[in-house]
Amino acid sequence: MNKKERPVLTDLVNEGTSEMEKFQNEVLRPVIKMQHSLLISSFKHHLIKRKVDFTDLTDKKRRSKITSVFKTDNNYKNFTLGIIIGHFSSDEFTFYADNASEINRRVLQITAQRIKDSILEVV
Repeated sequence: MNKKERPVLTDLVNEGTSEMEKFQNEVLRPVIKMQHSLLISSFKHHLIKRKVDFTDLTDKKRRSKITSVFKTDNNYKNFTLGIIIGHFSSDEFTFYADNASEINRRVLQITAQRIKDSILEVV
């Protein structure tokens, strides 16, 4: 089986970094980066499923639509969280379980921003 490797993101963790920020920068960001193409594909599929014609929208409306999906569509949000959480080790999952609400918020925020920054891949 072809196992994906998490990218190494340097210079994100400093001495005064909190545990949550450390988890975000050492675990969340690399996993989200590793899953980039799947996240883009899943968002495209979501738009097709919901019959949203992204090509007819202005850039501002596209960004607004992305924000709207990540605020209101619980099924899509949970699917996105599954894509990321499925790559946690046992220790990472234990930390996640103790801080699920905050980590979910961060995952969805980072992913929404990543999709906005890659908007040309979605069209």
